Amino acid sequence: MTQASKHYPHYLDLQPVMQVQGTVKLPGSKSISNRTLLLAALAEGKTQIMDLLASDDTLVMLNALTQLGVHWEQDGDSQNYTVEGVKGHFPKHQADLFMGNAGTAIRPLVGALAVLGGDYTIHGVHRMHERPIGDLVDALNEAGAQIEYTGNPGYPPLHIRRGHIHAQRLQVKGNVSSQFLTALLMAAPLMAREHDVTIEVIGELISKPYIEITLNLMQKFGVTVERDGWQAFTVTKGQHYVSPGVIHVEGDASSASYFLAAGAIAGGPIRVEGVGKSSIQGDVRFAEALEKMGATITRGDNWIEAGSNGVLQAIDMDFNHIPDAAMTIAVAALYANGTTTLRNIASWRVKETDRLSAMATELRKLGAMVEEGADYMTVTPPEHILPATIDTYDDHRMAMCFSLATLDGRARRGATMRINDPKCVAKTFPDYFEVFAKINHQDLF
Repeated sequence: MTQASKHYPHYLDLQPVMQVQGTVKLPGSKSISNRTLLLAALAEGKTQIMDLLASDDTLVMLNALTQLGVHWEQDGDSQNYTVEGVKGHFPKHQADLFMGNAGTAIRPLVGALAVLGGDYTIHGVHRMHERPIGDLVDALNEAGAQIEYTGNPGYPPLHIRRGHIHAQRLQVKGNVSSQFLTALLMAAPLMAREHDVTIEVIGELISKPYIEITLNLMQKFGVTVERDGWQAFTVTKGQHYVSPGVIHVEGDASSASYFLAAGAIAGGPIRVEGVGKSSIQGDVRFAEALEKMGATITRGDNWIEAGSNGVLQAIDMDFNHIPDAAMTIAVAALYANGTTTLRNIASWRVKETDRLSAMATELRKLGAMVEEGADYMTVTPPEHILPATIDTYDDHRMAMCFSLATLDGRARRGATMRINDPKCVAKTFPDYFEVFAKINHQDLF
């Protein structure tokens, strides 16, 4: 598997860009890749996974599955894999699992391991130990699991022992991370061997499109979930995961946001391939935000294209449904007329870094006026974007977002950006800067 772009120096200097144009084939979706790997492992039969994302986060999941006794093979140098399912029982009942900073890996895996039981320790990098997991652990323990915190209560690292899931109804809070509900949904068929299992959501559920991805993939693996809106989800007894044979991973819609925004800012057109009108990912709705800002957007079944149509206009929008892609709007706001307001983005604070604070800090370096609230941000662009050294906080999306500040838009010109620790993009898009260089027709080094 392709790993981090190790040739990257400690920083990368990006020069101002006059115009962008071209076509980008997107890497596979992180959310779909890690869900698919776990479902394929738990299923009955072999699954061929086509176009799996090559990144640190998927490597973490693949390594964890190996330690749990799941056999998988990579097809040469391609991103096609074959996973041999274990029919809902991991062969190895004891393992020490390192999950890096991959929320899409650790949370669903904790759900499955807690239900199946064994003797598992699960941990990650320092930042992972600051990312909450208490709502998921509480829901599982109340249902009969035995999960202990070995560090700070409410956070990894964890020790999972053999419990006995007896509850037919579980409750989980929905306002911190949708991954907690995803974890319970994916583990539900493992609990529903003798009785139906219902999962109730307490309070507001954030990032609903990511739950749609989970339900869609579970159905592809043979499990149907009955739902009562966004309040309750039921898996009827006797269902189990069965391989669909072959499954294709869509391109990553969050990664598409950088290139679509580039097209909207600096001429274009830029076409991204791998997502389109038929996508199961909610982040394709990022294109709607660009349309509201005045960009020209065209869509096909498996592609989206963006071009500029005059000066971008400021927007005031709720981004609860696409929090990851919303970061790209915060940088696109540098090129808009007026003050852009991003609302309902409290989940930024529990991601790879505190993204609200980090984004505000770095935007101010460029001369923007930024107001940072508990769950919102306003961005008023400067008259001139200032050259800056951007700290990335070991957060892939910070590095990718601020590459866009080099672009020349209709309203203002981009500036030289020094991106510190550019290799952090390996979490989801190891060759991002090479691809970005191709659309702006510059040499990277």
